[in-house]
Amino acid sequence: MSTSTRETPTVPTKPKRHGFRFPSAFTVLFGVTVAVWLLAFIVPTGAYELDGDGAPIPGSYAGSYAGVDAGLSFGDRLMQLFMAPINGLYGVKAGEGGFIGPYESGELFGAVGVFMFVLAIGIFITMSMRTGAIDAGIARVARRFQSRGVIVIALLMVLFSLGGTTEGMAEETLGFYALVIPLALSLGYDRMVAVATILVGAGIGVLASTVNPFATGVASEAAGVSIGNGIGFRLLMYVVLVPVGVLFVLRYAKRVKADPSRSRVTAREGDAELIALGVGEAPALTGQQKSVLAVVGTTFAFMIFAIVPWAQVIGGPDATSYGWQLDWYFPELAALFVVMSILVGLIGGLGEKGLTDTLVRGAGDFIGVGLIIVLARGITVIMSNSQITDTVLHSMEDVVSGSSAGVFGATMFLINIPLAFLVPSTSGHAALAMPILAPLGDFAGVPRSMVITAFQSASGVVNLITPTSAVVMGGLALAKVRYDEYLRFVWPLLLGLVVLCTAFVAIGSAL
Repeated sequence: MSTSTRETPTVPTKPKRHGFRFPSAFTVLFGVTVAVWLLAFIVPTGAYELDGDGAPIPGSYAGSYAGVDAGLSFGDRLMQLFMAPINGLYGVKAGEGGFIGPYESGELFGAVGVFMFVLAIGIFITMSMRTGAIDAGIARVARRFQSRGVIVIALLMVLFSLGGTTEGMAEETLGFYALVIPLALSLGYDRMVAVATILVGAGIGVLASTVNPFATGVASEAAGVSIGNGIGFRLLMYVVLVPVGVLFVLRYAKRVKADPSRSRVTAREGDAELIALGVGEAPALTGQQKSVLAVVGTTFAFMIFAIVPWAQVIGGPDATSYGWQLDWYFPELAALFVVMSILVGLIGGLGEKGLTDTLVRGAGDFIGVGLIIVLARGITVIMSNSQITDTVLHSMEDVVSGSSAGVFGATMFLINIPLAFLVPSTSGHAALAMPILAPLGDFAGVPRSMVITAFQSASGVVNLITPTSAVVMGGLALAKVRYDEYLRFVWPLLLGLVVLCTAFVAIGSAL
């Protein structure tokens, strides 16, 4: 999943050295939890005026902030810190203030729904990979177009980007370097082309996530909106930005093939053998593998159908739901992926033991992502119960209310860039930032879905280069490409993406 999307442990390039290493997302969030708990002692408490259902009153929400007494003893506050991770999972009853989304008064707002969804989709992805169908499909495509370099590089990048935009494909890409490196060398390119095909392909897909559950999904849940809200605009970004990345990589590949001396990568020992090896034979897909791929594609297509608010997309924001509109959310989606995981395992011939072992392993591989979300939600619970969430919003209200929608959108994108460096886990970033940033859109007249788009775009840009990412550093290590070489290669693309994303978010917010 996306670096974007998941907790990605640091990959030290020189394990024997004991220099500074950036802390993991767990450590960062623990530090933020303690810091927020301490700040709650000194930040004034207050709340905006809400209606009887605990929702903002139309036309009077902005400007209705007033100080309140949280009525918390030191013992209450100490228990809040102690119970923060547990309350982050199960939720606590919302008080009269600290509004963080369209929750009814007294409703639970824990992360248990998204936590279970993360485990379910982790099981589904692991089960699909275990059958070998996805690896075989990629290998088959690469072998078929081996003699047409431009086509195979572009096609592989599109395939990786589809994985990124739908399921936050990131760590899974590490298994493809053994295939793409000899392929790129045999086509007359260098190792940087192989790295870019995978990292840039999947990375831009994550940047322009449409239904990526680890970016769009977690952020939507934290912002209190459907994952389908804003999908049309995000799809437009995907359609524009992916070709930009593909053309950038192809331009470099063409230059290197015409003049190998212009390569940004130092030649490595063994390259000649890899060039001779090529991609090897790629057997035809079996009926089982074709069936698994069909189920995987159908599942993601159905998920998109189930979450999109079709009436609002077709008839506008005030339209009512159609009779066939499902309006599914995390509980239903979690059930969908569990059921389809079992179906994939049965079709893939894993057997009873293979199926159950993979199910447990898939959930285990993604438990770290779920815990990151729980820790981040625990911070939200502390702020809400301490009655300081609305105080933070109020401190930013005047600035936001006085800016145009376009400026607000661009500002949201730029604000999230340093946050993405601080919390490289996209899921943790979303769960931590969205409860604060999303309501600001209400003041500026910008849809919360656009705030989500700004967040995931910034996170995607940063996670193309962040040195704390196992996806980046692990991929470069596998390809034997130095980090500084990669930075010199990718910085023009990064600059272009920052400009394009800023423009996209600003225009989308102003519409």
